[in-house]
Amino acid sequence: MTNRTLTAIPGILVGHAVDAERSTGCTAILCPAGFTPGIAVPGHAPGCRETELMRPESTVDVVHGILLTGGSAFGLAAADGAVRFLRESGYGLNMPHGTVPIVPGAVIYDLDVNRNPGLLPDAAMGYAAAQKATAAPVARGRQGAGAGARCGRLFSTAGGPDPTSPSGLGSSLVEYDGILVGALVVVNTLGNIYDPETGKCLSGGRDAGGKFFDFAATLAALAGGSPARVNTLLAVTATNAPLDKPAASRLARMAAAGIARAVRPAHLTYDGDIVFALSSKTPLPPEAGSRTENLLGAMGAEAVALATADAVRNFTSPEA
Repeated sequence: MTNRTLTAIPGILVGHAVDAERSTGCTAILCPAGFTPGIAVPGHAPGCRETELMRPESTVDVVHGILLTGGSAFGLAAADGAVRFLRESGYGLNMPHGTVPIVPGAVIYDLDVNRNPGLLPDAAMGYAAAQKATAAPVARGRQGAGAGARCGRLFSTAGGPDPTSPSGLGSSLVEYDGILVGALVVVNTLGNIYDPETGKCLSGGRDAGGKFFDFAATLAALAGGSPARVNTLLAVTATNAPLDKPAASRLARMAAAGIARAVRPAHLTYDGDIVFALSSKTPLPPEAGSRTENLLGAMGAEAVALATADAVRNFTSPEA
């Protein structure tokens, strides 16, 4: 397939809105016809909305989009714009008094790079991102919710030089016998980013000589005190294989393993990591091979790891 991003999954659309002057933005992942949701929250400090209804025990078994955004908790308002766009387009749950689109959301903390923290992602920006959502290959890098993302934040010190590296938004696709699993991630991490295939450090915190801090430096930084509270990796994984809600959440949980393959360290006490899963309600084509949950989980973890590396490749420079 020529499209190796999340939008290769039929029914998934992605659009970005960016305020480049203030290094913030949001990304609308729309599935207007409705996908089965799942969720895993491996981080310990998530910022999110409407995520409880994605859990297996909750009644609603459909979502119409997911909104990822900068702006910390303030940015959650951007999801209102995506909801309004979907409602105006006639998509949502059919309720007695009209349609109600279900659009969970999650945030990264990018206030530290925002030149004017009073101007943040809002409903108008969320609406603009939803308007731009298409099935074209996902634009990656400092796009949408990744506009203000950084990696290697573990090595930052108040008032000192900034050792972090720019990151952003990445996407990937894993395919096996007609079964597709895609991922889109926003990388705003304490840890450095590693290539899941070669193990090479791609991006992150650098020392005064320009080299990436090694794992010994990571342990020393962790031993030195509480890490910064400004870090998160958000992931959306989607598949063309129909699943029920419990299976979709198991997919999200297995896909979360991909974060730890590409981010070291991951899932610390102030990480807001969330993995959303979306499963098509359309049956697989007859020519597609057989599938198991374990197959999908392995594909999901690979897709998340590859998308995480993809998020920093535009900013990678050779090691000195």
